Amino acid sequence: MTKVGVLGARGRMGAEVCRAVQEADGMELVAAVDHGDALDALTAAEVIVDFTNPAVVMDNLKWCVERGLHAVVGTTGFDPSRLDTVRSWLTDDSSGNVLIAPNFGIGAVLMMHFAQQAAPFFESVEIVETHHPNKVDAPSGTAYRTAELIAAARAEAGVSPSPDATTSEVAGARGADVDGVRVHAVRMSGAIAHQEVVLGGHGELFTIRHDSMNRESFMPGVLLAVRRVPELDRLTIGIEALLGL
Repeated sequence: MTKVGVLGARGRMGAEVCRAVQEADGMELVAAVDHGDALDALTAAEVIVDFTNPAVVMDNLKWCVERGLHAVVGTTGFDPSRLDTVRSWLTDDSSGNVLIAPNFGIGAVLMMHFAQQAAPFFESVEIVETHHPNKVDAPSGTAYRTAELIAAARAEAGVSPSPDATTSEVAGARGADVDGVRVHAVRMSGAIAHQEVVLGGHGELFTIRHDSMNRESFMPGVLLAVRRVPELDRLTIGIEALLGL
């Protein structure tokens, strides 16, 4: 029986994680902690799931690492600098592993994987992500990671940058530039989490799209990460390896 603690337990994603853990075979929810609660209750857990916010996640994660607790992190905002900081905490003496995933949706992970595979075959590529208006970061962690994967695949294949003759623009009109890939963030009432990667070549467009209709869609990936994180090696980014990708 894996003992699980949840950080951000009263948030939308955290509450869904609590329900999923309580219903899962072989898991026990031993602590549900949110803003203002003492973290000490989490010491009864073996694996901590963090769905908080970028302002507090680093402190939460350091607290877990210092106590040898495994951590599964769905909070976004992890740029390369933050990831390097987490790596510096995970020394040879550390007994806990950390898995940080931009997205736990199985379909979303496949979307990123397929986009990475397709990117070298097209002249142009851009990303459009749409989320609910309460999301505090832009672009989303999923879109940022997708752009990184696409850029790496195109660089390895020797593909030229996407053509763009823009010389005059309203600031932000062409979106964010992530490693040379344009990313556009939409914040829309009624949306949950949606992303499309649009690739263009001579006379054709190819679109890879994923839509999460509810937060329950992320739970199979979260539970998979909770089960597997104890056997991983220090820091793992994404759940691709857990899916055999």
